[in-house]
Amino acid sequence: MPAPAEDPRRRIPRTDALLALDGVRAATAALSEHVVRGLVRAVQDRARRGEIAPEQVEDALLATLASRGASSLRPVLNATGVIVHTNLGRAPLSDAARRALVDAAGYTDVELDLATGTRGRRGAGARAALLAACPAAEDALIVNNGAAALMLACLALAGEGEVIVSRGELIEIGAGFRLPDLITAAGTRLREVGTTNRTHLADYEQAIGEETGAICSIHTSNYRVIGFTASQGPAQLAPLAHEHSLPLIADLGSGLLRPDPALPDEPDAATALEAGADVVITSGDKLLGGPQAGIVLGTAEAVARLARHPIARAVRADKLALAAVEATLSGPEPPVLQALHADPAMLRARTERVAATLADAGVPAETVEHEGRVGGGGGAEVPLPGWAVRVDGALAPLLRTGDVPVVGTVRDDGCLLDLRCVPERDEERLIEAVLEARARLGAGAAGAERRENENAQVAQEEH
Repeated sequence: MPAPAEDPRRRIPRTDALLALDGVRAATAALSEHVVRGLVRAVQDRARRGEIAPEQVEDALLATLASRGASSLRPVLNATGVIVHTNLGRAPLSDAARRALVDAAGYTDVELDLATGTRGRRGAGARAALLAACPAAEDALIVNNGAAALMLACLALAGEGEVIVSRGELIEIGAGFRLPDLITAAGTRLREVGTTNRTHLADYEQAIGEETGAICSIHTSNYRVIGFTASQGPAQLAPLAHEHSLPLIADLGSGLLRPDPALPDEPDAATALEAGADVVITSGDKLLGGPQAGIVLGTAEAVARLARHPIARAVRADKLALAAVEATLSGPEPPVLQALHADPAMLRARTERVAATLADAGVPAETVEHEGRVGGGGGAEVPLPGWAVRVDGALAPLLRTGDVPVVGTVRDDGCLLDLRCVPERDEERLIEAVLEARARLGAGAAGAERRENENAQVAQEEH
């Protein structure tokens, strides 16, 4: 009688043997012991399920550790042509802001005056940089995001009173969050005026009463209503608000501090303040080009009321955001604005160069026209003329899952790779990623063909 076959699971390396490997011990310099042990168990479980052979456990573990960092977030090449891409982390930081983050990661003088040894004003450098970049503001405050800034402004300026807002401005932002819910969540009451498409100054005037605490103007930055429309901005609302001793809050969202010729219809903080807004709110990680932050600019009296409110402590920005905001404003033009102002002729030259390199390497590629977008709730429907490299659409998922993830746009069976948001220094990495994806696609097709032939041969033999 033949001896029973050995259970292959007995050959799976023991945990202590795997932990003793040089490569595994070296990984503990970047990962905690419990994370390393968890990865060891995960690879052993793969072998127990038969996904890999016991003899492959060591190599699989070392490969997993080599690709695993302390954070699960992976750097991505944004080849979509969308500058402020919410799913890809919105604004990429400038080199100056990245260095500032590293410097601020340890102990810093965030609330200490080194000259006197006494407590200093938190974020004084970032505040000074904002006021220098937007002289129309008397004071500035930085909180953790734009939604927090709007909530704080409504609470500090209107309290439990009413905030008057046009129905056409009660927008829904990302992930299903709605501004009406945000405004009312902490107790402020909402007074809607006008209609979806038309709101007149008289609508605001008729709504003002004893319960009114503030008037709010919200920029509908992520969509446009065209046709039979009417709306009132800060220039129209400020005289009415001040006639009734009411503060005017202008939530701009998109992050422009001053007018930009590339986006002539996009409202900016300086213009809103000069028109009479008491508080202007914008985001740090959109067209400002910095980290996630809620930027508050306004009159000294209004900003002071926000800073004194108890909720200000709960939504304040941390030292990393403060450092990155200051460096973004004090340093050279950030990547977001570089992409916005990119020269179409230069984009075409770069695109043709990449397409030619890929074609020479055997990858079918061509240069096609492609319109970029601002994204992130700014410059809605404003096209940014440009170009893209068109490759086989089957490469798109392989590009996203490669060693260097590349996210493009899938359209008409093709994958479009727009270089607007890809730094020139990363072109070689993009080319290598496409070549790797093409090789994986070829290997997968060859493997599928081989398996199909093997199945056909088995079927023939059985027949």
